[in-house]
Amino acid sequence: MKRFALRLMRDLGAFAFSRRISAGLARILMYHNFSEVCETGSDAVNVSALRDQLTYLRDHFHVVPLSYIVECLTTSRNLDNFAVALTIDDGRRNFYQCFFPLLTEFAMPATFFVVSSFIRGEEWVWTDKVLWLSEQPAALDELRGTEIERLFRKLNDMRPEVRNSKIAAMAARMGVGIPLETPERYGPCSWAELREMADSGLIEIGSHTATHPILASITDAESWHELTLSRAQIEEGIGRQVKSFCFPNGKPGDYRSTQIQQIVDAGYTSAVLASPGLIETGTSAFELPRIGVSGRLDALSFQKSVDGAEYYHGRLKRTLGMGHA
Repeated sequence: MKRFALRLMRDLGAFAFSRRISAGLARILMYHNFSEVCETGSDAVNVSALRDQLTYLRDHFHVVPLSYIVECLTTSRNLDNFAVALTIDDGRRNFYQCFFPLLTEFAMPATFFVVSSFIRGEEWVWTDKVLWLSEQPAALDELRGTEIERLFRKLNDMRPEVRNSKIAAMAARMGVGIPLETPERYGPCSWAELREMADSGLIEIGSHTATHPILASITDAESWHELTLSRAQIEEGIGRQVKSFCFPNGKPGDYRSTQIQQIVDAGYTSAVLASPGLIETGTSAFELPRIGVSGRLDALSFQKSVDGAEYYHGRLKRTLGMGHA
């Protein structure tokens, strides 16, 4: 029924109308994982879907660097109509394997936010450890189905050492050992691969902290260390200046106002969130909303989101007091 309704909306011109009336509002898309083939029930976006998405963007939008949107916001310039920026979080090698070749083919820029300790091989991203546990035959009930989202919300609120202990305890209850080295499925890009992508002129490398803590779960002194260490490590690794920052998780309550000021003081020129929304003149360059794209998003849902229909649907629901979209 939902798919039929979406198709009807599109065929009646609702998506195209939303796209036209929101032409002056920029979009930032947020990706995480990629795969060569379709994986049922996976968050990874497969290559076929990526090609379709880039084709849709090429036909209806103007894909620009994130830095262009930031420059317009900070100089009060009007944004180009139909501007879209592409961003990818964490630093996994499947971006280099699956998405970067397509971006090269389509000549489209993107910003790749990496966790510096992950790239350095010191630790794999803690969220991937949870996902890895959920894939094991002896997975606990709290790792199955919709329960894992509830678990992630709980883990986000914990200090890193408490969170890590909780993850280790789950593994112990399952009778499995979390691998010391990151499994290939979740593996990081190398510094050489990051330099190759940066040298292409299409990919900007940004910071996603040093160890991926939820900033609200740590002290300001600790978040300053995360911000400055990650920037220094990435700049050393790629030989280029790092200007953009991505909040881990990046939802309301995941950071404090003092930490936004720290991002400014650390020398970054922008920061992106995971909260949905479109960007207009006056939007803070340090709290940029993004539209999430995952393998669970079919073509119609992707079009609804990027065309702005999802944005206006959410506004209507809030106006009518029906809660958040």
